[in-house]
Amino acid sequence: MTFKQLLLALRARLAIVLVVLVVTVATTLGVSLWLPKQYAAATAVLVDVKSLDPVTGAVLPGMFQPGYMSTQIDIINSNRVANRVVQMLQWPADPARVARWQAITEGQGDYAAWAARVLQARLDVKPSRDSNVITIGYSGTDPDEVAAIANAFAKAYVETVLELKVEPARQSALWFEAQARQARTGLEESQRKLSDFQQRHGILATDERLDVETGRLNELSTQLTSLQNQVADVQSRRLAPSADAVADVMQSPLVNSTKAEIGRLEARIQENSGNYGENHPQAIRAKAELQVLKGRLAAEIGQIRNALETAYQVGRQREQQLGGALEAQREKVLQLNRQRTELNVLRRELEAAQRSFETVSQRLAQTLLESQSAQTNVSVLNLATPPVDPFKPRVAVNVLASVLVGTLLGLGVALVLELGNRRIRSMEDLSLAIDVPVLAHVRTAATAPRLKRPRSRRAIGHTQATPG
Repeated sequence: MTFKQLLLALRARLAIVLVVLVVTVATTLGVSLWLPKQYAAATAVLVDVKSLDPVTGAVLPGMFQPGYMSTQIDIINSNRVANRVVQMLQWPADPARVARWQAITEGQGDYAAWAARVLQARLDVKPSRDSNVITIGYSGTDPDEVAAIANAFAKAYVETVLELKVEPARQSALWFEAQARQARTGLEESQRKLSDFQQRHGILATDERLDVETGRLNELSTQLTSLQNQVADVQSRRLAPSADAVADVMQSPLVNSTKAEIGRLEARIQENSGNYGENHPQAIRAKAELQVLKGRLAAEIGQIRNALETAYQVGRQREQQLGGALEAQREKVLQLNRQRTELNVLRRELEAAQRSFETVSQRLAQTLLESQSAQTNVSVLNLATPPVDPFKPRVAVNVLASVLVGTLLGLGVALVLELGNRRIRSMEDLSLAIDVPVLAHVRTAATAPRLKRPRSRRAIGHTQATPG
């Protein structure tokens, strides 16, 4: 079908097109006037992504992630927020709504879940493109109700965000509270062990006591060393090969004077023996005096040797005593060192328990503050107000749309009817129908061109004369 044939067919069926158009427009207008009016209200909430946590001073987690705003939208659309709105609006206590639920669901299922789905069906959440503002819209037939529901969704969203922030802190607080009790028990146990150890060993000031005992040990060690040197010296003098080699004998004034007298007496005896003979009374008396002096010298040397022996024995005994005292003092110092080591271990355990308890206590205090926080990074920017004008149905827009749809529908109906019942409306249709060439075309009076009448006789004559 050519475009000319299409235009001829549509012109022939113009009445059908107009009827369809009028019916469509009238139906649309009637339905638009019959439908209940729909009202929409919206509230805006601001999500502050730069706010700091008032307790920790840190940026709230996840704020700079790309999906943060999408997460907030999902929270608003969640069943948790919808269920909270149902409770805020007190729908469970509304007999009419409960009766409607029973009529629709025959009392099956949960009323709160059904009411939440009803609210979510009319909820419209849109984020702003270049800002952190989220618009929460709701539509319905009652302007006051839609405004109240939109505001309830905003309030429920703020409370839910706060709960999502506080709930982990509450769980952490419970865990830290249990850890704090354990840390306190460990601290008390460490303190008890340290106190028992100090009382059992009588330790008041281990470092000072150890210093004193170490000083005593050093002093005993010095005394023993000195005594050992003295004993070695006495031993060397005691074991001299001859009496004259003993220093004490050589240094004794009595021995030296006795030796001098013996020398003089021997010289006199020799002189007297040469002058008077060995049996002279003076010689005999001199020899007797010589024996007395030699006996005295031997006795003196014996006393010196006995004194050396006594000094050696006393030194050895004193050395053994000092050695025993030194070993006892060394064992005492070692015991004090062991006690100090064990005491330091107990002190370190106590310090570690103290640090652990302080750390857990600080975290417990912080989580308790976080769990009691009433601040969030979401705030209501503006509240919804009851709308004055409905947004649906839009009669003018619907009528304009019905004109376009009715026109297209009328054209379609006309075209379908034309294709179902073709008629001869032009020479092209005739040639296509009988498949023979068209020799002549007789126009009807309606389609024949009309001749223009002359304006005057002169014009008529001129017209008549022209063919000749």
